[in-house]
Amino acid sequence: MRSVQLISITPQELQEEILKGVQKQLEEFKKDLSKSDQIELLSRADVAKLLQIDLSTLYHWTKKGTLTSYGIGNRVYYKREEVESAIVRLN
Repeated sequence: MRSVQLISITPQELQEEILKGVQKQLEEFKKDLSKSDQIELLSRADVAKLLQIDLSTLYHWTKKGTLTSYGIGNRVYYKREEVESAIVRLN
């Protein structure tokens, strides 16, 4: 464990240094949080429009397992990241 010596520092300077450290940690936390927890959900209509396909094609792709759907109540959603990753390169 490290020891800290406070020599010739005023209480106000100490408070400012502590606040700077806390603000820096909060900014890093916000950056990490915004990167990892942001999931964009798309409706069936949004996915069909994005992929320029009919809703019946989307239904068949979901049943085949090409796309994974998620539901809340009677609503069906798709994760944008998963839709984009399902697109493969053709040679």
